[in-house]
Amino acid sequence: MFETQPAAAKEKAGARVVTLLLLGLVLLAGGAYALLHEMAGDKVPRRTTISGVDIGGQRQDRAAVVLERGLAERAAAPINVSVNGQPSTVTPAEAGLAVDYEASVADAGGGDSWSPARLWDYYTGGDGLEAKVTVDETAMTTLVDTLGSEVGAKAREGKVKFKNGEVKTRQPRTGTGLDPTAVRDALTGAYLDEGASAEVELVDVQPEIDAADVQQALTTFANPAVSEPVTLTFDSSTIKLLPRNYTEALSMVPADGVLVPQLDAAKLAELVQTRVGAADAPVDATVALVDGSPKVIPDKPGVSFDEAQIDAAFLGLAAAPPGQRSLAVTATVAEAGFTTKMARQLEIKDRVSTFTTYYPYAEYRNVNIGRAAELVDGTVLKPGETFSLNDTVGERTAANGFTEGFIISNGIFKEDLGGGVSQMATTTFNAMFFAGLKDVEHKPHSFYIDRYPVGREATVAWGAIDLKFQNDTPYGVLVHANVTPATSSSSGVVTVSMYSTKTWDITTSTSDRYNLTPEKTRTLNTEDCYPNDGYGGFEVDVKRFFRKPGQSALDHSENFNTTYTPSDTVICKPPPETPSP
Repeated sequence: MFETQPAAAKEKAGARVVTLLLLGLVLLAGGAYALLHEMAGDKVPRRTTISGVDIGGQRQDRAAVVLERGLAERAAAPINVSVNGQPSTVTPAEAGLAVDYEASVADAGGGDSWSPARLWDYYTGGDGLEAKVTVDETAMTTLVDTLGSEVGAKAREGKVKFKNGEVKTRQPRTGTGLDPTAVRDALTGAYLDEGASAEVELVDVQPEIDAADVQQALTTFANPAVSEPVTLTFDSSTIKLLPRNYTEALSMVPADGVLVPQLDAAKLAELVQTRVGAADAPVDATVALVDGSPKVIPDKPGVSFDEAQIDAAFLGLAAAPPGQRSLAVTATVAEAGFTTKMARQLEIKDRVSTFTTYYPYAEYRNVNIGRAAELVDGTVLKPGETFSLNDTVGERTAANGFTEGFIISNGIFKEDLGGGVSQMATTTFNAMFFAGLKDVEHKPHSFYIDRYPVGREATVAWGAIDLKFQNDTPYGVLVHANVTPATSSSSGVVTVSMYSTKTWDITTSTSDRYNLTPEKTRTLNTEDCYPNDGYGGFEVDVKRFFRKPGQSALDHSENFNTTYTPSDTVICKPPPETPSP
């Protein structure tokens, strides 16, 4: 006989069955959900289109490729544009437009997620979307400017300026152009839309400086600035600056939509310095010949002022009403840059060299050599400084006091401004030579001129050939040049002397002439031909010997080699006759 199970045990067994059944159902449902997720993955919703291209059910990376292929032709096609009714086209690149394919796909809802909403959207959703378009703002701005300039008119800015102490104005004018935002929206909307056109219209463009700004500039500054002089008072003098002068340093410039006054401090400083005058400027000490001996000429202090004080106040002065247009300037003593003490320390005491050359009468020589001597005379070289004859004498022009004379060009004599200045170069070179200064640059004449010491002479030509030497002594050097003009019965005399403290005793020797070369004969029929009796060329060596003052022992020597080309014989014949027409 079988025993029956208790009721409690039966209930427990039934609960286990139910639990297993439910667990089975859960596992079944989970497997189905996992399968649905696996099928959806990171694909976009199945019914999705972007700008008409079907990308539904594609994985995101694949969807981007499909979208790019589908839009390739439209994305590169020109965009029709109508600017104020005038048709045109622009390329997407010119407009800075492009499609962001990855962002477009991401916006479509692709993405790997266990969210039920995401799975629901994949299987049941999907919309018709527009592609994400990017804009290169720099390219778009350039295009807007280009389109606007072709059909529009730039706004004219108002201006206020000064000329010859008077106020000149330019009234503003409204222009026409394109609204950048409207153009951007129209082009973006027409992009990818086959057959569409971006319709844009011109709009008024207002100038930044309008009529009200011009009037404000006139009232607050420009008109007062030309009304009366500005007065600057120094300790011992007062100067008046007239509007026609100081307005050259004034201007009105746009800033934040208005015209503001601006000062050119350099121009104002130049004007003030000119008005203050040379009498108030400091004078450097120097050394000059007085009664035939070098003497220190003391420095002279001058009057100085703080330009920043004037600059800071001047715009206010120019705009001030009558009676308030003056400034008391704080004056200070301006010391000379080269003082009496410095001049004494140069120890320019005695004549250390002198040299004289002579020249035959020609009025151009009197003029040119005399002018060159005038410019060279009084030159002071401090220790280490280099003398340049071209820099000292300047360009040989009529304005600089020179006239036409003969020069050597291509082995023959020609006329040109400054002929004869080489006489000053040769005389100065020899004074430098016997003062024991350092030769930096010199060039002998191409052929020998017998009034000069052989192998010890120099020529110059503006911009090409110079005479340079350096004061390599510890003392200053004063150069004194003097010319006695030639007459029809007497030679001209050129003397250059140098004053300093003697550093060297100089002696010299000259070799015999060697490597003799014969002259040639040229026959010319040009109008500027000048006959010449030629002579041969040669080489020569000149030595310079340096000894300490009062000592017989040689310290060192220097060699100068010179090669003279032949001076050609020139025969002049009449120029050929010009045939009659």
